[in-house]
Amino acid sequence: MTSNRDPVITGIGLISCLGEGEAAHLAALDDFTPVVDETTFAPYPVHPMTALTLDTQIPKRGDQRQMEPWQRYGVYAAGLALDSAHAKGDAALLERMDMIVAAGGGERDYAVDAAILAALPKADDPDLYLNEHLLADIRPTLFLAQLSNLLAGNISIVHGVIGSSRTFMGEEAAGADALHVACARIEAGQSEICLAGGSFNAQRPDAFLHNAMGHALWRGPFAPVRAREAAGGGCILGSAGCFLVIESRAHADGRGVTPKARIAGVRSDRCNRAPGEAAAIMARQIEALGGAAAASAVISGNGGGGPVASEDHAFLDALGLPVRSINTAIGSTVEPSFPAAVAIAAMSLARGRLFPPLEPAEAPLDGPPLGLFVTSRGLWRGEATALVVPA
Repeated sequence: MTSNRDPVITGIGLISCLGEGEAAHLAALDDFTPVVDETTFAPYPVHPMTALTLDTQIPKRGDQRQMEPWQRYGVYAAGLALDSAHAKGDAALLERMDMIVAAGGGERDYAVDAAILAALPKADDPDLYLNEHLLADIRPTLFLAQLSNLLAGNISIVHGVIGSSRTFMGEEAAGADALHVACARIEAGQSEICLAGGSFNAQRPDAFLHNAMGHALWRGPFAPVRAREAAGGGCILGSAGCFLVIESRAHADGRGVTPKARIAGVRSDRCNRAPGEAAAIMARQIEALGGAAAASAVISGNGGGGPVASEDHAFLDALGLPVRSINTAIGSTVEPSFPAAVAIAAMSLARGRLFPPLEPAEAPLDGPPLGLFVTSRGLWRGEATALVVPA
């Protein structure tokens, strides 16, 4: 049964190692070959961002220069989503378009970090020295409590999206909650159209340092998610940007645009990851979304790392649905991981066919999918599930 308040996806902007846009991603998934850089951060592989012509979505070079890579990826993906939704340049529409962004704390200024670390042991008062130089040497725009908001600000500046704006921090859970809140506001009549998503730059030393210290990364040549889990586990990071234009069915009909898919529900939660907790949350989420019969397959956001990985896979195997571990193809992309998986689900439903298995452990799906579960499991916290169905 459909409703005028159904949240439907009318625009998709996705960039990753697989390419730019919907057609490039579907083609790459249909004939999958891993896109991996195994040398730059060896022994850790990474899924690098595809080459982008920034001028096509960020026309002013001054705007490009003042953004860090993760912001460029987000602004670029947002522009693609607006193009896809036939909303680019429509000032009347953009001024009432809401925006929900999932963002991290930004990227380090390595030169400042190195200078402070080199001088700190020689300082007479190390605590005073550290405080003074953190205040004096780091640019005001990089104050970490505000940095996450810069992505939304740059989207507003470049693309003119000037409705209400919210920014969520919290790694994978932030991306899930961005979509959860966008859909809830649309269903409640508090919003008619929303731009929601996030971005992540994996190709930076601090991203590898943080995750390596937590023993979360896969070392050595590329391997798909299930194979990594069987060999002890580990994530492969990936750079990505993904934004979705989500609007009420009535609003989309009024604009004369055809929805790509409908988000039938989003559930998000968190736990301490005691044995069995993550699987129990997934079971509750899937049951709340209609149970296994509501979908034909699962697009899993399991990255293959951490103790939850094997528990997650065991639950999905018992569910009895074909699974596609999307992180095999685009890597662990943190904030945009859930929006990207939902985007790929919507693309698959719009064309009436799921992409083939990405590794031998995955089962094929014959016929058009009736619905797709999209799951997300943060490396440390955050469990989310969405049900995406034909529009």
